[in-house]
Amino acid sequence: MRFDIITLFPELFAPLMTSGITRRAYESGAVQVQFWNPRDHAQGTYRRVDDRPFGGGPGMVMLAEPLLACLKAIRASRGDAPPDQAPVVMFSPTGTVLNHAAVATWSGSAGAVLLCGRYEGVDQRFIDRYVDHHISLGDFVLSGGEIAAMALLDAVARLQPGVLNDEGSHQFDSFNPALDGLLDCPHYTRPEVWEGEAVPEALLSGHHAHIAQWRREQSLRWSARLRPELIAQARSQGLLSPQDEAFLKTEPAESHKPVA
Repeated sequence: MRFDIITLFPELFAPLMTSGITRRAYESGAVQVQFWNPRDHAQGTYRRVDDRPFGGGPGMVMLAEPLLACLKAIRASRGDAPPDQAPVVMFSPTGTVLNHAAVATWSGSAGAVLLCGRYEGVDQRFIDRYVDHHISLGDFVLSGGEIAAMALLDAVARLQPGVLNDEGSHQFDSFNPALDGLLDCPHYTRPEVWEGEAVPEALLSGHHAHIAQWRREQSLRWSARLRPELIAQARSQGLLSPQDEAFLKTEPAESHKPVA
């Protein structure tokens, strides 16, 4: 799997590539990452990569020509050609919000070319001709696409075999099919009592069935209170058992208070 990243600031990715568990994916080559700076493919003494927008207004717009030259260099390096060319992904407010299902799809792919825009945006003519997918992290705006690209790389890397210490640990993350797309349950560790609060008795029982039931109920409780749409989605897909439904009926109708 190979990701080629078009960015004006490749240095921003250094901590991601060299820190934490996911660095194993990059060091082992399970996820190959190469960086391409459009400025290296720009013309003229100053190697400009942006210019003022037609029609006036604030900010600058990334030029199409340096991006195209950069993309051509990537295509030559990868040696791919239609119909097997790696798709070009742009991080943009117009994109589909990144979720677990999308991450799982990308984690099983051959990779992509990730375009990290800057300034007011990218010349629309380049987008129309060369961008295949648009991805968003949510309804807010970042200074550039680098953070979104890092989020995708990290999420994809941790799903690669051999990256996590426990191969099965990611299968029980929030939103995973093993949890029917619900939120994960809360977790506890030593000491058994901390600041007067004890670990739930079920987790100390040693009874695997009781522990599994407690974790399922907590997953249902958290999802119902904090992300009720996940409960609705699981219900529509027939993933909730009669026991699940009976437990949910005992839960008070509470809503999560948004952060002020």
